[in-house]
Amino acid sequence: MILKMKLFGKIYSFKDIKDVLAKANEEKSGDELAGIMARSSAERVAAKVVLSEITLEELRNHPVVPYEKDEVTRLIQDAVDEITYKQIKSLTVGELREFILKSDENGIKGIRDGLTSEMIAAVTKLMSNMDLVYAAQKVKNTATCNTTIGRKGTFSARLQPNNAKDDIDGIMASVMEGISYGVGDAVVGLNPVGDNINGVSLILNKFKEFEGKWNIPTQNCVLAHVSTQMEALKRGAPVDLMFQSIAGSEKSNRAFGIDVALLDEAYALMQEKKSCSGNNFMYFETGQGSELSSDGHHGSDQVTMEARCYGLAKRYHPFLVNTVVGFIGPEYLYNGKQTIRAGLEDHFMAKLTGLSMGVDCCHTNHMASDQNDSENLEMLLAEADCNYIMGLPVADDVMLMNQTTSFHDIATIREMTNKRPIKEFEESMENLGIMENGKLTEKAGDPSIFMV
Repeated sequence: MILKMKLFGKIYSFKDIKDVLAKANEEKSGDELAGIMARSSAERVAAKVVLSEITLEELRNHPVVPYEKDEVTRLIQDAVDEITYKQIKSLTVGELREFILKSDENGIKGIRDGLTSEMIAAVTKLMSNMDLVYAAQKVKNTATCNTTIGRKGTFSARLQPNNAKDDIDGIMASVMEGISYGVGDAVVGLNPVGDNINGVSLILNKFKEFEGKWNIPTQNCVLAHVSTQMEALKRGAPVDLMFQSIAGSEKSNRAFGIDVALLDEAYALMQEKKSCSGNNFMYFETGQGSELSSDGHHGSDQVTMEARCYGLAKRYHPFLVNTVVGFIGPEYLYNGKQTIRAGLEDHFMAKLTGLSMGVDCCHTNHMASDQNDSENLEMLLAEADCNYIMGLPVADDVMLMNQTTSFHDIATIREMTNKRPIKEFEESMENLGIMENGKLTEKAGDPSIFMV
């Protein structure tokens, strides 16, 4: 394995595969903060060339966190399909890129169970933005909770009725407004201010009551800590989706108050007591930089750690995964260019892992980014056949204090791309007079239709 090359008369040497992966990454402020970013564009190009010639076998043999020190590494490595792996292990990362760009959906799906997260991150670093859109578009990953997400020709949305006081009337007003715009087919999912069992149970019951009264086929979720949701479920709350934020290392997951054993317990509890009808009932959120923020990155770059999140999520066959791509702030993604790149990377990596993937196209107000950057990303993701994005009133999250995507954005994207909501949800919207032939009617946007 050769970890150096000569470029423009200068020799660039890299100490190990982890160093190559980090320096081959596109510029990210988080990698700069960690002190692992390429020091020049020339060094980045040199790292990409070196990475392109590393084999998949070498990547598997050198995970960024040692097998014996990290349960996420063990989970990813042990889940590899050995028969598939043996067929592809001699490929270089450059050859894997060419295979993905040349192959159809069946070809790509035929190899993905032989890949580790480090392999997926590595090939992502050799892709241009257009490559990431083109390759992701080839792969359709579906999942079924109460309804099925990810089918061809659909573009879904999470209705996110956050409220700064967890006021149930305010929450339900946002639910009504979102549904009146045809938003919420992916999930009606609230980020609660408080993490208490009674509050979570109240909101879940209100969601379920509303969906039943108006015959709206979707999924509910309150994004409290997994342990809180588990207790609410044990007490009889209707939980369609069990949520948890996850990270790409054992150390960072422990900072979230979780480990694989707890997630396994939550999964088993949902199998027994879930209120949904399908077999995909977990929901995970991620975001580049979370491992660095909890000092659990182990000297690895944020793209590679993000890919490892998806390797962990795959164990639980989730209905939804989404990266909250610009939420942490400029310490990890400095501006719109970095955020757009990260969103496309995350979406592609999750697609290649086999997940039903969405992206929260968001930014904080102290980033060098604005609403146009978020809209550029959501348009690119729609072209890449992303399963879903977020829908909030005027794209403003009053609880999390970041800017994201609006109810109106969902409708606009659907019209621009000729895509529709999940079929059963669309039929419900038609029955309510909100949609007709895949488009919003004049009745849309009027939540008073539910105030009877």
